[in-house]
Amino acid sequence: MTPRWKKRPAGSNWGEFGPDDQRGRMNWVTRDKVLQGVAEVKEGRTFCLSLPLDYPGGNALNPRRHPPRQFATVRAGRQNFCYPFADENPLHTDVVCDDMVLLTLQYSTQWDSFAHIGSRFDADGDGEPEIVFYNGFRAGEHVKPAAENPKAEDWAKFEGARADALGIQNLAEHGAQGRGVMVDLHAHFGRERHAVGYDDLMRVLDADRVAVEKGDLVCLYTGFADVILELRKNPDPQLLHHTCSGLDGRDEKLLQWVSDSGLAALIADNYAVEIIPQSPFKPVLHAAMPLHEHCLFKNGIHLGEIWYLSELARWLREHRRNRFLLTAPPLRLPGAVGSPATPVATV
Repeated sequence: MTPRWKKRPAGSNWGEFGPDDQRGRMNWVTRDKVLQGVAEVKEGRTFCLSLPLDYPGGNALNPRRHPPRQFATVRAGRQNFCYPFADENPLHTDVVCDDMVLLTLQYSTQWDSFAHIGSRFDADGDGEPEIVFYNGFRAGEHVKPAAENPKAEDWAKFEGARADALGIQNLAEHGAQGRGVMVDLHAHFGRERHAVGYDDLMRVLDADRVAVEKGDLVCLYTGFADVILELRKNPDPQLLHHTCSGLDGRDEKLLQWVSDSGLAALIADNYAVEIIPQSPFKPVLHAAMPLHEHCLFKNGIHLGEIWYLSELARWLREHRRNRFLLTAPPLRLPGAVGSPATPVATV
């Protein structure tokens, strides 16, 4: 119990890493876990696990997320791109290019922080739900919306929204590196739209002899990122929302396995790790994204989404392996609720 909450959600681990913890199950990615990851390096071969950050293209996958917009910085009233220093001093030979970007942090290959998803939950135990996040951090006090500036451009109307607690910098500062474990769902389900429940997952793990241990960083290869690349920045929402597998967040046995397995992070090449339900499934209040709730809100488990896992997954299967060293720091951007990433796997 902490001053922030008197009651914690059922199935959560609030307080188990300390009253002010903001790292969640990454606390289990210890020096020993990093060494376990390093021990999986046999070939010295690396794989880039990020899509180009201007994919999927457009905003059909998520209408609120847009591709990066790149600009030259300004120097002496001109664009600071192919700018010769000789314009300022004829004795200088330098020519400079300098740019900036307007970047939607969760547009492409990304990490979710714990501030990404909260819940209306009665943390005070008084019968009235509050908007709270992992470990009881509060909306308005620790995760702060911005005041609207109606005169600003649309993208800047809410400048200043900030996660003073639970921002993505906590993952960056921990050092997002450890032992990755690949679960090749694509090999078993192809591009079938399939919600993978506990029984399905256990069959896959058994068939491929995959063991998940405490502190592992679990990656799910579904083939979804391959579809994104094939569409060449012209995403078809009908296709994207009806292809490839993902976890079934409605399966209570699966959620319990996520808790019991000890995994420290859950990563996929698809849009949300889970298959997002299209309709309510309980006659009581419940989460629209139950896996997100279970991981980010209840148990401090970071989610990685839209990673590029194809080449790594194929190589691992060809070599009858499923473990590797994973290095995947997000941007050390204080207050951000998500971040692009350029993860690297070393085998």
